[in-house]
Amino acid sequence: MSIAGGHEKALDRIKAIGGNCLQIFSASPRGWNFVKATDEQVELFTKTKKQLKIDPVYFHSSYLVNLAAPGRIGQLSVQNLAHELKVAAKMNVRGSIIHLGSYIDHTTKEEKYKTLLNHIEKILVNSPKETLFIIENAGNKKIGLHLEEIGEIVNDLKDKRVRVCLDTCHLHAGGYDLTGKQSFKDFLEVFDKKIGIDRLEVWHMNDSRDSLGSNRDRHENIGQGNVGIDVFKNILHHPKTKNISMIIETPGFDGNGPDKRNLDILKKIAKTP
Repeated sequence: MSIAGGHEKALDRIKAIGGNCLQIFSASPRGWNFVKATDEQVELFTKTKKQLKIDPVYFHSSYLVNLAAPGRIGQLSVQNLAHELKVAAKMNVRGSIIHLGSYIDHTTKEEKYKTLLNHIEKILVNSPKETLFIIENAGNKKIGLHLEEIGEIVNDLKDKRVRVCLDTCHLHAGGYDLTGKQSFKDFLEVFDKKIGIDRLEVWHMNDSRDSLGSNRDRHENIGQGNVGIDVFKNILHHPKTKNISMIIETPGFDGNGPDKRNLDILKKIAKTP
């Protein structure tokens, strides 16, 4: 949801369309903007959040973040996220959902990976212990396209604050077909083995404009794309996933998404045996 007019306005907006959890940018995502929140703004946000019963709330990191980048970009990414998580703790925001970025070609794979881990470790050391660092799976040829890659990062970091956000559009782009009940069960078993089901913090529930395995990240409204409605049925009914927080990033049936209609479709699926 947009934070235009103040962070607390996003709470009003999600309540108006029937949502009860929320994802927002802490500041404009298209520049190196470090979120600023006065004591009065924090108090208003947390008070409104409690009154409207919107919980949990997540930040989504800036589009410029690249934690595998050396030099200035890598340093700014670390500083930006460490600061964002400090504000998250004040605002009772659970953590930040983060695209890790992409590797720079002029170093070896070992050096690239070492840079990535080093930057994440710096963020964890320099941010409050109650906030979460949430890795979102990629929908294109960037870091985190496959579970094995995410699992390696999570296991090497050895920090319980590192969690995972799974985006259905991105999974589809990466070639994961979760349409059948058995294929979904198999996927969860692989996730549990490679990462740990306890690390699954939140879903992004998005349909896709593109074909399975396309490596293209273009979101579509629920039921209007190529993911398949059965994927959403599986997530909303499986005992290991149905109670996990879910966020929509859909374009909206009128082009003004996220919208009530997409939420209502998911609610109807959830209530249908």
